[in-house]
Amino acid sequence: MSLRTTYFDNSTTLKITNMQSAMVSNRYILGIVAFSVSFGISLVPNWDFNQALITGIITTLATYAAALFIDKRRRNYELLVLGSLRKRIKDMEGLKFRIVKEINQIEEHRNLLYAESRKLENQILECRNQRDILHRDLGTFAGQKKQLEAETSSLNTEIATLEQSKAELNHSFSHLIAEKRHLELQCNLCRSEIAQLQNQICELQQEKHELESSLTLLGRLKPQLEEKMYELRINIQEIETEVNQQNQLLVSTKYETESLADNLKKLQTQITEKESELKQIEGQVSLLQDERDLLQNQVWELLQQTETLNPELLPENLQGDENESFPFSELVDPLESIGTTSNISGFLSEEWNEFLEKLPRHEIQVLKAIVEQDHPQAIIKQIAEANITMPNLLIDSINERANDTIGELIIASNLEIPKVYQEHVVNVRKMLAVHQDLMARQASSN
Repeated sequence: MSLRTTYFDNSTTLKITNMQSAMVSNRYILGIVAFSVSFGISLVPNWDFNQALITGIITTLATYAAALFIDKRRRNYELLVLGSLRKRIKDMEGLKFRIVKEINQIEEHRNLLYAESRKLENQILECRNQRDILHRDLGTFAGQKKQLEAETSSLNTEIATLEQSKAELNHSFSHLIAEKRHLELQCNLCRSEIAQLQNQICELQQEKHELESSLTLLGRLKPQLEEKMYELRINIQEIETEVNQQNQLLVSTKYETESLADNLKKLQTQITEKESELKQIEGQVSLLQDERDLLQNQVWELLQQTETLNPELLPENLQGDENESFPFSELVDPLESIGTTSNISGFLSEEWNEFLEKLPRHEIQVLKAIVEQDHPQAIIKQIAEANITMPNLLIDSINERANDTIGELIIASNLEIPKVYQEHVVNVRKMLAVHQDLMARQASSN
């Protein structure tokens, strides 16, 4: 970042020095031309060299003063342009730094996964070594078993020979029976040990299957991470192209800002006109309310006069219920309803009314949180969790609906705190007021 800024400063200084040398030469030529022209024009009618010389000097001084004033204004403008370009370059470098930081985090995560896979491979090799050791132990046990079987066969041959000399070897026969029992006990112990080894082999096979399943899961996650890396690289390339496009659009945005300023002035004049119309309507409503009060008083006076003169001519419902009032509310309610939703919705254009109709309730709540609160991220997150989505997707859907109906985006989604663009804040507030009034009317009707 510092290298780029130094390179930018060096290039700007070189440009400024070249421009200064060109300006000096241009000023020198301008002074010569102005002096020669004024000297020639003043010399032709009177042929007075002193007066022509004075007028030439005065015109050269005036031209130099005008050139200095113009150069000063141009330098101020160039300094403003350079400051804005430096701010833009710093913002883009900060964005690039954040992207590089995210890429480094993803690479660290990939390295951790690779290290874990290496650990699992080492564990698998250890399990295989243990399995080989167990196979070797089983081979040794089988050899011992064969040896024991050979010994038993030899003992049987000896028993056969000893049966011939049974009388002589009774004592040795009893001793051989005891040795046979001892060998049987050893065989039983060997069998139990072999069963235990088989159980251990089954457990090791289960662990082997679990490790193989974990390896398959890691193999499935690896292409997803590679796809994310590829997507991030594509996003970096798109961001670089957007930076180039934004640099090209800097000149066009100046003209757009001027047109937007004109549009804002027109909108302000329209708002003042609408406010004056609202005041007129409110005055008319107040006059109608006063007329209603006068009419009500006059009717009550007429009713009292008729009661005093001829109470028999009155209807039965008026004679029986003294507390009942004349139904002026039915006549006045439509007048009071004028100037609520119709006046508020009258400020909105057809496009904004269509946009309000297309918005669902949870997206209207998101707009209300963005407009009314300084830090709406927590509320937007709660709304997204309630509707099984993400905050960024909610903001993108609102912008898509606005682009389809209005033709413009209304929320700046590239900021940490989402905000409505300044030129759309008034219309969004009016739209929220219309929606709130409609909800209140629906609740009262229910």
